[in-house]
Amino acid sequence: MNIGIAGIVLLVILGLLLFGPSKLPQLGRAIGTTLSEFKRGAKGLIDTDEKKDQSKEQKE
Repeated sequence: MNIGIAGIVLLVILGLLLFGPSKLPQLGRAIGTTLSEFKRGAKGLIDTDEKKDQSKEQKE
């Protein structure tokens, strides 16, 4: 998954063509917020599973 500088430049140019320069900051913010929410949700699920595993071990 090594994109490189040329790939990043190509993605930025493609984004400018598709969304225009005024929409890119909003799009970046929305993607960042979505990723942080996903990470928070995934961490919550992992923590819940670990607590369930610990409670099962204590019962045995």
